[in-house]
Parts: sequence; C-alpha cells; structure tokens
Amino acid sequence: MDWQGQKLAEQLMQLMLVIFGVVAFITGYVLGSFQTMMLIYGAGVVLTSLIIVPNWPFFNRSHLKWLDPSEVEKHPKPQRSNFGPMKKASKK
Repeated sequence: MDWQGQKLAEQLMQLMLVIFGVVAFITGYVLGSFQTMMLIYGAGVVLTSLIIVPNWPFFNRSHLKWLDPSEVEKHPKPQRSNFGPMKKASKK
C-alpha cells in the first residue's frame, strides 16, 4: 500500500465507522433496542475491516519512484549541521 493508499484507507475507515455508528444509534433509539444497535455497529466494523484491511489494488495507485542504487551514490545523504540548538552546559 502506498502513502496515498494509506491516507485513503484511513479516511474511508473513519467515514464508514462514523456512518455505521450514526445509523446504529438512530436505529437502536427508534426501536428501543441496545442489542440491535450493537449488532448494526458490529456488522459495520466487520464490513469496514473487510474493505480496509486487505491490500486492494485501488490502494496502490500512486507508486513511489525509488532511486536506482547507482543514483543513490550520486545524491549523498545530507549531513547534520552543527548550527542547531546548543545544549546547555551543566554547572559542576
């Protein structure tokens, strides 16, 4: 799963869980049944898991372009500079 696929999966999961939660609450309230509410929400969690957990092809649409090993040598890793925050000296 690529980065955009992970973002899509998280957004889809949040949306589906909220929708199932609202539908379950309203249905449970109207019917006066806590058990029905929990069954609807549980079914929503299972359905959401079946859609989100597997690595479906639509989660892999934005492939990352990796550098070839020969290109990595041409672009060295940036070195850390000493111009960052200074550490406080402790008094002895």
